Amino acid sequence: MTTELRTLRPEDWESWYGTIIRAFGGVPEEPEEEARWRRLIEFERALATVDGPDIVGTTATFSFRLTVPGGAAVPAGGLSVVSVAATHRRQGVLTGMMRRQLDDVRAAGEPLAVLLASEPPIYGRFGYGMATQQVKATIDTARVRLAVPPEADGVRLRWADPAESLQRCEALYARLVPGRPGMIARASDEWARDRIADPPGDRKGASPLFCVLAERDGELVGYARYSVTPQWDEAGPHGTVGLRDLDALDPGAGAALWRFLAGIDLTSQIETGGRPVDDPWLHLVSDPRRCATRLKDQLYLRPVEVGAALAARTYAAPVDVVLDVTDAFCPWNTGRWRLAGDGAGAVCERTGAPADLALTVRELGGAYLGGVRLSALAGAGRVRELRPGALAAASAAFGSDLAPWVPHSF
Repeated sequence: MTTELRTLRPEDWESWYGTIIRAFGGVPEEPEEEARWRRLIEFERALATVDGPDIVGTTATFSFRLTVPGGAAVPAGGLSVVSVAATHRRQGVLTGMMRRQLDDVRAAGEPLAVLLASEPPIYGRFGYGMATQQVKATIDTARVRLAVPPEADGVRLRWADPAESLQRCEALYARLVPGRPGMIARASDEWARDRIADPPGDRKGASPLFCVLAERDGELVGYARYSVTPQWDEAGPHGTVGLRDLDALDPGAGAALWRFLAGIDLTSQIETGGRPVDDPWLHLVSDPRRCATRLKDQLYLRPVEVGAALAARTYAAPVDVVLDVTDAFCPWNTGRWRLAGDGAGAVCERTGAPADLALTVRELGGAYLGGVRLSALAGAGRVRELRPGALAAASAAFGSDLAPWVPHSF
């Protein structure tokens, strides 16, 4: 097989996008959806593997800034739309694209690479570790009650057009981004508009997208975007509220929005979508068993430059540890690194000192945002303690007060 890996050209779009659609099931998307993707794709960071006249592999990288523990916004390459034609599997197409993509991320000065995996087993061999999880739930609002704080009563709710309110909602979202690891700053207005994309063909019987604003003394303190799927039987109505986004600046605003969603007429449940594993609603409900929670993997992360990545975040406790890192796919990371840091900052440099912990870059990526404990990975045999006491100290230091979460698809 002779293939060529090249940067995506505008004239390749139709064939390139068609390859993606075929790889993800072959169901055509509405023209509006295709046009949205074309506006989002950074052509200079998208790749096509070509075999003669045919595009047989695709991938794209988005330029993001990812919040890490401590609040810094760290440049990260966001990998997406990875596909290989079924006719060209196991012929090195994927490996070639992943090699080029990570080399390009490194050349761009981005110390991190991230992705949302359609098939998680694929990406471990390229050094990506599961860094965040999310909770999905079906809340039985006919039986579950919410115990909201008194501050919720001082919040005014009102309807808003999703497009007309987008700028205000995005300003609120931007205020929240530095506060939780894993959150992604919107790279452009197009990414903001992506949050309210609502093609009629994708609704599957649901209403158009609704938006409700939460205000206090005229200031926006929260918002929720959702749809309603009506359903009736002989017992009466039991529609579903499908929650897309809910962001709030304080507990009262968040609780007021949850109370509103739970009380929408002619509905009996809320489908939450992916929420943080420490989301406040989990502690507002009267009966968590009737919320049908499901834990799901979310963001996968790998350090592209170990030293720069570890120095970019802060640490929950003082740490001084030598890490023996193995990285088969990006060998420039392999070796011993001394990490010294605390809540004010950190340095991470190569060292010849004896190692305290041994791990691969995949484990480092999993623990990086503080959502996966190094001690848990050690329990699975994936981190080895070489100096007694080093594991507990490092595991505590890598932790995060708020669970990392990514409310941003790509």
